[in-house]
Amino acid sequence: MKKIIFLLFLFFTSNVYSIEKETTFNKELFDKAQSQGKIVIVSSWIKYCTSCASQMKVLNTAKKNGELSDIKFDNIEYFAFDVTDKEISNFFNVQYQTTLLIFKGNKEVYRSIGETSENLIYEAIKASI
Repeated sequence: MKKIIFLLFLFFTSNVYSIEKETTFNKELFDKAQSQGKIVIVSSWIKYCTSCASQMKVLNTAKKNGELSDIKFDNIEYFAFDVTDKEISNFFNVQYQTTLLIFKGNKEVYRSIGETSENLIYEAIKASI
């Protein structure tokens, strides 16, 4: 029984870590999205963080599919960055991984740390539109 539980743990853990984490944040694209009036979502991650992977999976899937529930991503831009990149972390005043920021225009309208629930992420985005 212990062996089965351990194997299940390895399976689920490897699935969470299998998401490719990369820094997609680009200051020029961020500024452009803001000037175009887009909702801009930014999340921070660190290499071995499972909650980061969970949060990114929700947002990457939404971006790839072009929607999250009934929210269309045609006017939403999503960026991610490694929290160990001090230049970006300082720019956003982010100290922790799994920080989720939402901007509407030039104003930050939402900030959370550790949010991984698709429903709560959805509600935060919906409230920002």
